[in-house]
Order: sequence, then structure tokens, then C-alpha cells
Amino acid sequence: MDSMIPHEVVSRIVDGALPVRAWREHLNLTQEEVAKRMGISQPAFAQQETVAKPRKATREKIAAAFGITANQLEL
Repeated sequence: MDSMIPHEVVSRIVDGALPVRAWREHLNLTQEEVAKRMGISQPAFAQQETVAKPRKATREKIAAAFGITANQLEL
């Protein structure tokens, strides 16, 4: 399983972004696009993007929407 984290994502996190937002921006996705993939509203996803340590089940759903592993969202 690939657990590499692109340099751009790491740089965004070092600059203060939380991992979910850093990955979303790296993948050039809008909150609306990710929310649609997850079957939730954009405001619901926006709220999840501000959580420093999302629950495991939430991390897995977000990772699936991003096409990455849940482990890649942990830093």
C-alpha cells in the first residue's frame, strides 16, 4: 500500500493547513466536489476540514473520496 505523501502536501501542512485541506488543495478539488463524492453537504465537509484529528471512520471516507489511503491523512 502506497503511503507516500507528496512534498506539496507536506509543505502546505508545514505552512499551517490541516491534512484534509492540504490534500484537497493538492488534488485541485473543491469542497463541493469532495462533499458530493462523500454524499454529504458542502458545509458538512467544510466543518470536517477544520478537525485536526478526524475519527478513523471519517478519515477513511475522506481518503476514499480523495483516492488515497486513510494513513496518508495522518500526520
